[in-house]
Amino acid sequence: MKNEDFKYLYDRLKEPSDIDALSKDLCLDRELLTVIYTQRTVRETTKKYYKVQRNGRRMVRSWQSGESILEIARRYEFPPILTGLMIFQEAGRSKKQFWSLVRDPESIQDPDLRTQIEEIIAADIIYSPEGTEKQYQRGQWGEKNLQDWLTSQGIGFRTEKDLRGEYPKTPDALLDRPILVNGWKVNWIESKATFGDRVEVNKNTRKQLSPYVELFGQGLVVYWFGFVDEITMEDGVFISDSSLTGLSCRCAD
Repeated sequence: MKNEDFKYLYDRLKEPSDIDALSKDLCLDRELLTVIYTQRTVRETTKKYYKVQRNGRRMVRSWQSGESILEIARRYEFPPILTGLMIFQEAGRSKKQFWSLVRDPESIQDPDLRTQIEEIIAADIIYSPEGTEKQYQRGQWGEKNLQDWLTSQGIGFRTEKDLRGEYPKTPDALLDRPILVNGWKVNWIESKATFGDRVEVNKNTRKQLSPYVELFGQGLVVYWFGFVDEITMEDGVFISDSSLTGLSCRCAD
């Protein structure tokens, strides 16, 4: 995907409703748009977190005056679940108490509070329990895709679980022997169930991919939902998308 096309999508994915609207208007995969929306939301939340948190007392007063948690979240343009957590903590309740209500809203005796908690759960597709689970399952799906492909090619590998404790950092698949794939000689493969824009790739390179090169030599990162065409990878790291599973590979030696 061209960077300008990615930026067009990124800038327009401001609300969950934008996912379906853009999917319909542009005939794009809904899951791809959900992934981009997730990345945008997480980044914007990280940037705004402390600024919004400083308004904690003001949010509590608004809530106590009758404004709902969802209304407050929309006014601050902040994720509903995290807005609720801030309000609860500022009001003297614990994080544990808040999450127990979010995980089991039917246990809430106060009908108004129950309605508000149900509202923010439904409105937050990133930080709600369901949203968090979907992100986890997406990651698991990507790792299984990778493992299934390697197995189908007869390539031996060890997973993060197999390698636990042996190295300071471990990729999703450390190959038993180097392989040639698309002309690249690789020793490891990392699965990313995200979209590889510049911010995402730079973050992953700094935190994971560069250390893998130092530990294991050159390798491959797979962004299952694609990446921007103009991306420049660090020496020793190759990049692919879901087209990887249509390629054949063989042992390099």
